[in-house]
Amino acid sequence: MTASKKETGIWDAPYRALTIGILLAVMTVAFEGLAITTIAPSIAQKLEGLHLYGWIFSAFLLAQIVGTMMIGQRISSNGVFASFVISILIFLVGLIIAAVSMSMFMLIAGRVLQGFGAGAIVTCVYYIITLRYPDHLRTKILAMFSAAYILPALIGPYIAGLLTEHFSWRVVFWLVLPIIGLAVILTLPAFRKFSTTEKGRASKFSRKEGLAILLAIGTGMLLSGLGMITNWKGIVLSIAGILIMIIPLRALLPEGTFRARKGLPATILSRGLFVACYNATESYVVLALTDVKKLPADLAGLIVAAGALSWSAAAWLQSKLDAKDQGQGRQRRVMAGIGFMIIGVVAVILSVSLPGGGIVFAVLSQIFTGFGIGLAHPTTGAIALQHAQAGKEGEVSASLQFTDAFSPGLSIGIGGAFIAISYTLEWGLLTGIVIALSLQLLFALISFLISFRIKQVV
Repeated sequence: MTASKKETGIWDAPYRALTIGILLAVMTVAFEGLAITTIAPSIAQKLEGLHLYGWIFSAFLLAQIVGTMMIGQRISSNGVFASFVISILIFLVGLIIAAVSMSMFMLIAGRVLQGFGAGAIVTCVYYIITLRYPDHLRTKILAMFSAAYILPALIGPYIAGLLTEHFSWRVVFWLVLPIIGLAVILTLPAFRKFSTTEKGRASKFSRKEGLAILLAIGTGMLLSGLGMITNWKGIVLSIAGILIMIIPLRALLPEGTFRARKGLPATILSRGLFVACYNATESYVVLALTDVKKLPADLAGLIVAAGALSWSAAAWLQSKLDAKDQGQGRQRRVMAGIGFMIIGVVAVILSVSLPGGGIVFAVLSQIFTGFGIGLAHPTTGAIALQHAQAGKEGEVSASLQFTDAFSPGLSIGIGGAFIAISYTLEWGLLTGIVIALSLQLLFALISFLISFRIKQVV
């Protein structure tokens, strides 16, 4: 029996269809996420909603948190099959609404459904991996998750740019439908085997679900208020949003995070800031290149691809360095990574604000930021898990996932608020973008300072 287990792999007959389906589902979510960065400027321009630009991303990321929490809490009682079907349907409805949107508000509604569905889909995938794959194959299928992002990173942004440039941004959303359809066909038989629900466990509304919804509402109020902060209503809305956010953030993050307490709290806070910096910088540099520098969308897509590929290369390098020094140099690698990001963000600001800045300079700057986060991101994950007490690894992993979704949603949204303010005060789009990028530089600098408080467990 042991020999049989060793001989069976994730690509062998018992698991092949499920493996392909899972990877297609992950690739679809990855492609959609990378593609939207390229086409977002065109969407905002065509729908006359540049002042709502940040919401294209923030709506997705905040809804993703809610989807992850809600499905994660209910998957055992509702059954993984029903949960997966519901998640896919919500994601598909979101795609269709986005594809046919006639206004920015309609598009944002579609992005909310996409985000909820994407978070729920990934949660279901992790759950079925636990149920369907034996322990000795789980690390292999999870390792393939990283590989599933490489192809979308290579071709996704460029293809999305080409489709937008020569056809329409709507085609990008329609293109996702057959891919996710194939993933469903391949995975549903495996999910159906685990369709029974646990008897006697009612699907009560849990505290975590309530906290996620409360946080999304509070963050939405804050970002909306910031966008009209020149009006007293915006000030009131922003303050109310912050007050609503306090309770869920204190509950969902490790104690001491906002004080940057040494160890796990400082690690989580530093990571949240540099993840926010990377995602927001990528979003706003594409907007600057297409709407200020007037470069075509397909060339702007090279920016996204360059950053993603640089991230992958650095992640591979840090794994080799980590094996070589047995993890002794992790804190130094985090600091070095954030240092690379600071250089990259400075270069990004110069590339969009100086008359001579262009695509080549912007690509190089994104290579720096991508390489930096590739060093820092997996390393902070490893350091954080070092601090996990026995049996608490899931809580630390949840904190990492939550931070990776929430911090960019907040950061991109604040950047979008600066653009809305620039429109209100007639400062011009470039001014709003430069302010948004300067905020990301500030986040990277603070993250670097906090990284001194990251404490490794030796």
